[in-house]
Amino acid sequence: MICTGLAVSAAAQPAAGKPEGGVINTSAIVLNPVVKKVYAIDQRRSEVVVLDTKTGTERRVGVGAAPVSMAVNERSGRVYVANSSAGTVSVIDPLLDTVVATVRVERRPYSIAVNSATGQVYVTNTFSDKTSIIDGVTNTSSPLRTGAVDLIAIDSAANTIYLLSYESGTVTVLDGARLTMNRREGGKHAWGMAVDEALHTLYVARLGTGDVKALGQDAAEDTVIAAGKTTSSIAVNSKTHMVYANNYASGDVTVIDGRTRRAVATVRAGEHPQALAVDEIRNLIFSGNTLGDSVTVIDGVTNQALATLPAGRRPYALAVEVGSSKLYVANAVGEKVFRVVDTSGILGAHQ
Repeated sequence: MICTGLAVSAAAQPAAGKPEGGVINTSAIVLNPVVKKVYAIDQRRSEVVVLDTKTGTERRVGVGAAPVSMAVNERSGRVYVANSSAGTVSVIDPLLDTVVATVRVERRPYSIAVNSATGQVYVTNTFSDKTSIIDGVTNTSSPLRTGAVDLIAIDSAANTIYLLSYESGTVTVLDGARLTMNRREGGKHAWGMAVDEALHTLYVARLGTGDVKALGQDAAEDTVIAAGKTTSSIAVNSKTHMVYANNYASGDVTVIDGRTRRAVATVRAGEHPQALAVDEIRNLIFSGNTLGDSVTVIDGVTNQALATLPAGRRPYALAVEVGSSKLYVANAVGEKVFRVVDTSGILGAHQ
């Protein structure tokens, strides 16, 4: 889902293996545009590290066992943390930096997303055929039988929730108001989704076939776009309607024009690119190269790589404050769970 102030892809680790702490998710680091804070999961300590970007101060907030992913309500600023081993979601108050509610969900929650327009929170559960729906006002959870699903993307303008099953490749399209569903074909071993809300188009990165599938509101509009080898993650610039797909095995990024649904460029990245983030104001794209321990910065106008910068050990999740020179990177290996990468030295043309 592309959010105001932050653009990330939804993709898990396709080939690089798990960190010492267990399962990882590219929603393990998020930026809260309401209070200008960054939240990063420390799974080993069952905590969330909170960085105030205005003051540079850090705090730690204890959550449930084995937190794996987070989501932000961009109206209220509340942060929701899916705790895999605990089977709960922790609700963090953005002003107090404390847990104000703990919500019981189904077994092994994995992905979590918020429709900030409605306040509803959606949670996939690894060992359940139900998706948990949390009311953001009451902090109560209701299970909805959706079949086994892994990832979530939300078109908040249409109140449409997309639920992707990795094994079956099915995309379940959920009407958030009526809770009715229909099934769409995503593709075997599809892994990674992003939505262009203005075009009401879902893009699915497909590992097995090395391509991207664009799903319109009508199945007759669906298009398959060739990418690279092991296409693992995807992100959208909703202002330009350009789409970016990381190709894990070929080490590059495919650039797609979402209006024509055609690939227009291939940009060399680092070793095994996995995570993506977009700065829509500066029109910059950031590719986290998991085995390259780096991040590649791409100019969205020229489709050229501007630089590849050190980003800590095994970067697997990114968050960027739109318009800022700071990139926030979650690392799978090492003592520091995240680091701040200063990109100001290469952004002169984008100030």
